[in-house]
Amino acid sequence: MNTTAKIKGLFAFGILLLAGTHVNAQETTTTTTTSVIGDTQNYDQGFRLGFGLNAGYVLDDDYFDGLALGADVRLQYDLSKRTSITLTTGYDHFFVDDNLQEYYNAKDIGMIPVKAGFKAFFWGDSFYALGEAGAGFVVSKQNPYAENTTVILSPGIGYANKWIDISARYEHYTEFETGQVALRIAYGFKL
Repeated sequence: MNTTAKIKGLFAFGILLLAGTHVNAQETTTTTTTSVIGDTQNYDQGFRLGFGLNAGYVLDDDYFDGLALGADVRLQYDLSKRTSITLTTGYDHFFVDDNLQEYYNAKDIGMIPVKAGFKAFFWGDSFYALGEAGAGFVVSKQNPYAENTTVILSPGIGYANKWIDISARYEHYTEFETGQVALRIAYGFKL
């Protein structure tokens, strides 16, 4: 199975997971109240802001060194207790293989991703699935990819509480014909 087929299959699985989670949440959630130490209160829709650090492994052995690091800011709007929409941006740095740096004079790649997504909690109020799509704007000017903007597709799963958000995701970059598996650790708060 080629890489494109694998990516399409993984993306389809993520969409089905989100759709199934959303249907399940709609069937089982009948009220909009939460219990806070024995008290009952209405769930307020609203914004959250999170600041995250990312570490990933790039799956292209021909060009990349394997390591990717980044930081991001995520704005989240809670539609309900179990569903949210997200907007994420930041900076990702992809390290180019040392041999290619010397031979082709290629430099590391810096990219600014801009992604919109949908987040649905599927197990209690802590575990979630997230699907994001957007664009990556390459900012490294001394690299063959410097003029390229890439489409980003990114399914993931995670755990979140009131302040901490830990997630794992796969990100596919159409222009680079590769992807990365990444871990994100973030601090978030309600606005």
